[in-house]
Amino acid sequence: MDNILALHRDLAAGTYEHGGYKHFRISDPKPRDIHKASVCDRLLHHALYRTLYPFFDRTFIADSYSCRKGKGTHRAMNRFRESAYKVSRNHTRTCWVLKCDIRKFFASIDQNILLDIVRTYIPDKRTVALITKVVASFQSWTPDVQYEPRGLPLGNLTSQLLVNIYMNEFDQFVKHTLKTKQYVRYADDFVFLSHSRGTLEEMLPRVQDFLNARLHLALHPDKVFIKTFASGVDFLGWVHFPDHRVLRTATKWRMLRNLADDAFDARVESYRGLLGHGNARRLTASLR
Repeated sequence: MDNILALHRDLAAGTYEHGGYKHFRISDPKPRDIHKASVCDRLLHHALYRTLYPFFDRTFIADSYSCRKGKGTHRAMNRFRESAYKVSRNHTRTCWVLKCDIRKFFASIDQNILLDIVRTYIPDKRTVALITKVVASFQSWTPDVQYEPRGLPLGNLTSQLLVNIYMNEFDQFVKHTLKTKQYVRYADDFVFLSHSRGTLEEMLPRVQDFLNARLHLALHPDKVFIKTFASGVDFLGWVHFPDHRVLRTATKWRMLRNLADDAFDARVESYRGLLGHGNARRLTASLR
């Protein structure tokens, strides 16, 4: 209680200062840098999130699925399948898919652009000042751009909301400038669907230009492709086909490797729940 009252006094007086982070690495499956704030700062993050989320969530498009109530990966995959049905007219014509991924997403967020976006929505200067302190508490310096604050910590709850606020600029561009209806985004993974490959090829440079000019983001050169839905599209850990979806091979082998190391009941049930969202009867049976 003493700590909570002290935090309250600092916030009321405007003297609150965000502390540092504890850094550690995880493999999920690729190496990721996690920065963990102190308990006091994390309490503030939750308070900010609970206050800001209801307001900003109303500004987001329906086809943004990351870190939102009532959304998530499974609903994003279902929406992707529904879009493919519409474009292909129930698989009676070819559906083309443009799949994109942003390179080093969290580390590439431009803090100055993010805070400018926040200011357009929030007129209250004290709230903006508090968000600025949280954002500025994490500095990631890139070797090619000196002294330019970039990046958000993966460990902060506020980062989940702030990246959605950041990418909402792109979502609005997709809907109102590109006027694309069949589009699904989950964090930095997003897909466009069309019955015309040429339409997607023309759209790609416009997407790249907007991300680079407006948000200082770049697409991952090895994770951008255009292919037919019928040939199988890798999206959110599953390879999607017109009548089924199968677990990505790398995900399957990682799951089996993890179970070989430690197959305790909770982990097995967790994987069974995951496999229940696709066509994986044999794999599910092997878990028994």
